[in-house]
Amino acid sequence: MSPDRRRPARGGRAGTSPAGSPAVDDFAGRVLDVADAIPPGRVMSYGDIAEYLGEGGPRQVGRVMALWGGGVAWWRVIHADGSLLAGHEVAALARYREEGTPMRRGADGTPTRVDMRRARWTDAR
Repeated sequence: MSPDRRRPARGGRAGTSPAGSPAVDDFAGRVLDVADAIPPGRVMSYGDIAEYLGEGGPRQVGRVMALWGGGVAWWRVIHADGSLLAGHEVAALARYREEGTPMRRGADGTPTRVDMRRARWTDAR
């Protein structure tokens, strides 16, 4: 398990990890497991993951990804409109190119967002 996915030690408190950051709770662990399962070239929105789990909502999934998503394929969990994560556009675009993720292009031909109609992974359901 990567350091970004710290779980409390047996008998330890679920509220903190040894490094002082919040520990991964059960919901967060399930979010990260779903993110890990998304195949290359496919994506799920924050809301898709919440709906699949039957718990939480897009904001809760986003919080999990913000805290611990660095240990999983974070670029595969995106906004429902396919827009790129602010501040991570260059890194995400590089991953999308590597994986062949379907993209929507602007008038100048540059990728502007993920094509959710074609890239959304629904096989998790």
